[in-house]
Amino acid sequence: MAVPKIDSYHFGMIVIDGRPYLRDVIIYPDRVEGKWWREEGHSVAPADVWEVLQSPPEVLVIGQGSAGRMEVPDETRQRLRQAGIEVIAEPTARACETYHRLCEKRRVVAALHLTC
Repeated sequence: MAVPKIDSYHFGMIVIDGRPYLRDVIIYPDRVEGKWWREEGHSVAPADVWEVLQSPPEVLVIGQGSAGRMEVPDETRQRLRQAGIEVIAEPTARACETYHRLCEKRRVVAALHLTC
């Protein structure tokens, strides 16, 4: 099975393997979770990436929104690093590019905030 491919991203919408998503997503190597919900909308708590921690990828790419406003607190970064996961957090458009570049060589998960 091929890893999911991001066809396009624009504020509020992402198209993955031809399917549009209007809510935040997590892209796993074998599937897409189309309704990623966080305890606090503009911050990523360790509980928000609990499922990622269950089968740790090498890298978690976090799309922080169009303007990069979603925060990834130190507590979350530390918990991910303790699990052996490299964390890359950047604005979502750049995160989409990073995801594609890295998933060719490494096991990558992308958690993407689609708005702000």
